Amino acid sequence: MKRILLFVLTNVAVMAVLLVTTRILGVDRFLTANGLNMTALAGFSLVIGFGGAIISLLMSKPMAKFSTGARVINQPQNADEAWIVQTVQKFADKAGIGMPEVAIFEGAPNAFATGAFKNSALVAVSTGLLQNMTREEVEAVIGHEVAHIANGDMVTMTLIQGVMNTFVVFLSRVIGYAVDSFLRRGSDSQGPGIGYMVTTIVMDIVLGFLAAIIVAWFSRQREFRADAGAADLMGRKQPMINALARLGGLTPGELPKTMQALGITGGLGKLFSTHPPIEERIAALQHSA
Repeated sequence: MKRILLFVLTNVAVMAVLLVTTRILGVDRFLTANGLNMTALAGFSLVIGFGGAIISLLMSKPMAKFSTGARVINQPQNADEAWIVQTVQKFADKAGIGMPEVAIFEGAPNAFATGAFKNSALVAVSTGLLQNMTREEVEAVIGHEVAHIANGDMVTMTLIQGVMNTFVVFLSRVIGYAVDSFLRRGSDSQGPGIGYMVTTIVMDIVLGFLAAIIVAWFSRQREFRADAGAADLMGRKQPMINALARLGGLTPGELPKTMQALGITGGLGKLFSTHPPIEERIAALQHSA
């Protein structure tokens, strides 16, 4: 609940800063004189930035189950499933969070954690992960996912994404309106023209790319922290190092884009990658206290 409150307050603070900045620079007077309601735009940006991100967060568990075909283990059907549930329970107790739902899905080596709240999250592992790793390595991966939950990474990343969304929506429309006003100076036509629409679309794309780079950077930092969290939960770091080394030689299964930041993903180019290179993650663990 504290993180949800932080989510709301941060978005409000972002809009307040944007409005104050445009006022100090005198931009608001120019745009208001040309028909743009800055307060209404701020409210619109807040709703879009906040609303989309929070809805995505609240829907994350059912969407994850649907998109991966994950089967929740209510009653373990074999020894492996019983062991997975027991491992998640052990780590959840140690991390001080409620027992997450545990699921298994068909596919290449991968795992993910998702959910809006620490005490009602979901941890899922793939059949490929179980088939290609030792139990100790799988245990380390499960510890990594439980650490994501304990660290509140789902809400944290949603918060960051929401803030970026708010900036993109607000700034693209301010710039679009400014460009359109310049192009239509001296004209008697009312309302935004083609210059506004084209510029807004272009700026949505450009600023969206910049926002994606920032979000990806934050995601990479959370991965380092989850690796360290797995080492803490297991009481030693070598199993996580071994798991990462093995993953470096595997081809991770693809996850839906909404879950990639909290799963095991391949390289997409370092700036846009949600995960650091395996070598960097291993080095960080080896040099940690």
